[in-house]
Amino acid sequence: MEYRNRQTDRQTDRQTDRQTDRQTDRQTDRQTDRQTDRSSDRPTDRPTDRQTDRQTDRQTDRTDRQTDRQTDRQTDRQTDRQTDRQTGQTDRQTDRQTDRQTDRQTDRQTDRQTDRQTDRQTDRQTDRQTDRQTDRQIDRFFTLIRTQGESLYVNELFVLIYGMTIC
Repeated sequence: MEYRNRQTDRQTDRQTDRQTDRQTDRQTDRQTDRQTDRSSDRPTDRPTDRQTDRQTDRQTDRTDRQTDRQTDRQTDRQTDRQTDRQTGQTDRQTDRQTDRQTDRQTDRQTDRQTDRQTDRQTDRQTDRQTDRQTDRQIDRFFTLIRTQGESLYVNELFVLIYGMTIC
């Protein structure tokens, strides 16, 4: 919306400036032509000269208006193209920045999730392995007590129990 307002303001300013310049130029030209004509004319030539001046002025005005319209259109097109190019570049740059930010954010989230998942899996595996080792040691301990319980000395029991607590 702001872009359209700027564009309309520029076009209006250009048109107003051009019209004012042209009117001033035409007026000055006519006055100069009339003064020159008056000073060189004889009284009988004046009515004819005035009519010719009016016709010439009208035709010049028409030609000027056509030329002005063409120039205005061309200038407006060029300005519009340049503005469109600049706007397109700005849009592309904004898109790239947004894409990069989104990508970084997505990457961070994915990394965090992957890290959490990996940590959980590693923790579970470690817990299972530790549990298995502890279970094996307890089984060995009770098997030893069952099979050789009477012949075990106190020192051997102590070593077995102490070894279990370390693992």
